[in-house]
Amino acid sequence: MKVYGIKNCNTVKSAVEWLNKNKIQFEFHDYKKSGVTAAKLNDWCKQVGWESLVNKRGTTWRQLDESVQNKITNEKAAIALMLEKTSVIKRPLIEENDKVILLGFDEASYKVKLK
Repeated sequence: MKVYGIKNCNTVKSAVEWLNKNKIQFEFHDYKKSGVTAAKLNDWCKQVGWESLVNKRGTTWRQLDESVQNKITNEKAAIALMLEKTSVIKRPLIEENDKVILLGFDEASYKVKLK
């Protein structure tokens, strides 16, 4: 299982803490340190939709100029933005066998999917 996110993100910290507390083994991939590929983003978009991946409630999105926000109207534009500003990707994203199984952190969903 692989957890994608940013180490200093509070939501990621909560998810990692929950996984550790429940003794669930995982590998962590930090977007800030290791980046993310267009191929990986394309794959995730096909699985969960680009609209789910772009975190429009986060600081990174809110700091974007409105004209930039208005251009994010399709998968191609969303992927370009996520490649440029990895912190706009909703996190954490948990993958198992190359399939997205969880996006974000919700303890109830984690209990159902991971126990």
